[in-house]
Amino acid sequence: MFPDLIDLGFLHLKTYGACMAVGFLVCWTLIEKLSSRKDLGNLVLAMMVSGVVGSRIAYVIEHWQSEFAANPWSIIRVDQGGLMFYGGLILAMIVFVVWCRLYKENLKELAMLFITAVPLGHAFGRIGCFFYGCCYGRDSDAWCAVTFPAGSPSWYEHGRTLVSVLPTQLFEAAALLVLFALLMYLYRKFRDYTFSAYLVGYAIIRFFIEYLRGDPRAAVGPFSISQTISILMIILGAVTFELARHNRRG
Repeated sequence: MFPDLIDLGFLHLKTYGACMAVGFLVCWTLIEKLSSRKDLGNLVLAMMVSGVVGSRIAYVIEHWQSEFAANPWSIIRVDQGGLMFYGGLILAMIVFVVWCRLYKENLKELAMLFITAVPLGHAFGRIGCFFYGCCYGRDSDAWCAVTFPAGSPSWYEHGRTLVSVLPTQLFEAAALLVLFALLMYLYRKFRDYTFSAYLVGYAIIRFFIEYLRGDPRAAVGPFSISQTISILMIILGAVTFELARHNRRG
């Protein structure tokens, strides 16, 4: 755990925020390289902001009683962690569609382009989670288990006790890099399937990672909120795959 990248009193930079910033910049660079366009900066920025806002809104809703009801002002402390990826993905997609309609962009082509870069940026975000100590895994004595120090989310949730847990943040980051490699291949060879591959691929990753998570999360029946959304994403991915296959045949 390394929550503070720079702490000079007058200058305080969280490692979590730095990882997110690097992830955004890497995505931005990749999008420009793949598209050979230099005019997508405003759209990238709009999706970055909406992604953070959506992630924060979803997290606050899920953890309102436990974290924010007694201290609503802490809602704005995004630098301290507390983002739910699916919330950011949903809001960013809405902003993306609205933007493409307003500026008459090719929605399908840009969607394939942007979705290819998402897992790479997301992987940096999960590494940031590891440095902050959030999104940790279940208690474990496995060889790969880690022990977050006093003051970490895991320490608080375990009654101020040091406990070894699975580094689910790093598991997900590694899986996201594999997904990114797959999407890059599809983008170059079978571009029409890129969007559906992301929906199904990430949904499967997140669904099973949730079984290894140890941090408190709200449930929907037998599943967590993220698992429920993952199931819906798999269904949507299957539908978009069939549509893409039909269009290629036509």
